[in-house]
Amino acid sequence: MESVPQTLSLTPDAALAYLREEAAALLARPGRTALGLAGGPGTGKSTLAVQLVAALNAAEPGVAAYVPMDGFHMKHAKLEGLGTAADKGMPHTFEGAAFADFLAGLKAATGPMSGPGYSRKIEDVVEAAFVVPASARLLVVEGNYLLLATAPWWRIKPLLDRAVFIEVPRETVRARLLKRHAEEGLFGEERNRAHIERVDLPNYDLVMRSKPRADVSIEISTDD
Repeated sequence: MESVPQTLSLTPDAALAYLREEAAALLARPGRTALGLAGGPGTGKSTLAVQLVAALNAAEPGVAAYVPMDGFHMKHAKLEGLGTAADKGMPHTFEGAAFADFLAGLKAATGPMSGPGYSRKIEDVVEAAFVVPASARLLVVEGNYLLLATAPWWRIKPLLDRAVFIEVPRETVRARLLKRHAEEGLFGEERNRAHIERVDLPNYDLVMRSKPRADVSIEISTDD
């Protein structure tokens, strides 16, 4: 039975400061380490991850790299071929095993490695969207499913030297996702609402069940 992670309630700024402390502890270790930021969609974990990497690299250029899970969405054409395009975002619509392989390769790499990203502008994968330089001693890995215990996702947790779960209330997530989908403008409001209820919020619930596998959980206190 897994233990309950330490839970902190922090503002976004305080959460970033806490993550900088976590990063400093990992950077004090020899070799390349990985800090995982897990959490459901719309919880702000990607924003925190990007801010953390920027802050670390401002202090020591090239020391940290952002590694998003989202680049391992299955390509849209593949999802259409499988008949699962409407499920996009669910665990089975990702190349989970490929992500685990990629992360394992990054942990062992001695030279630069490029990785895929995901563009909400086109709702598809973009190859070679980022490069992890050889100088990077900390990988800031971010994604919904880092802590799932099911295959193939169980392979991710052992590759993380520290796992932090980011949490905001479910209703906040619903409001944020409605705003995010509307801003992208690819689909109408009715489709966006249906997708959030059928895919995004069930994903949120699934990810919440993986929280006990984290080392620490941060409840983000926000005004929205």
